[in-house]
Amino acid sequence: MEFIVVLHNIRSCYNVGAILRTAEGFGAKEVILSGYTPKVHDKKLLPHLRDKLDKEIHKTALGAEDLLDIYASDDIFLDLKNRHKQGWQIVGLENNITVSNLYRLGSTELKRNLKEKIILVLGEEVKGINNSLYDIIDLFVEIPMRGQKESFNVSVAAGIAMYGIINL
Repeated sequence: MEFIVVLHNIRSCYNVGAILRTAEGFGAKEVILSGYTPKVHDKKLLPHLRDKLDKEIHKTALGAEDLLDIYASDDIFLDLKNRHKQGWQIVGLENNITVSNLYRLGSTELKRNLKEKIILVLGEEVKGINNSLYDIIDLFVEIPMRGQKESFNVSVAAGIAMYGIINL
């Protein structure tokens, strides 16, 4: 299975770094940063701001940011539509939503419906994936939870999802 990870509107540099490290560890083909997600080595920023963000991301990425193919998207809608035309299946990681195309991680239904080339979309830490992206997403995955909390930290959820999807 080939997979790409999209980090859309992730606020924390530490979450970005942790997800980059995990994506590299699981062999992601590419990571796409979009929205207001802090960008790695962002040439659009003044050098002192770029250095500050890079240093914060590096604290948790520990060099994975330099091993991955990372793309900063200026138009995630267009980029996802183009990837979809190239045969990529768009998969959103979400919880507490009511949609007909939602599958539990680890389920046989998810295994039957996943393709060989997927793009895993991760959304903002509190609000999740922006609703405007829902129409582009082919299916949603949720992580079954047993405790009282309603969600995991986005970097933890990303790791669980990547592991669960590539090992179906």
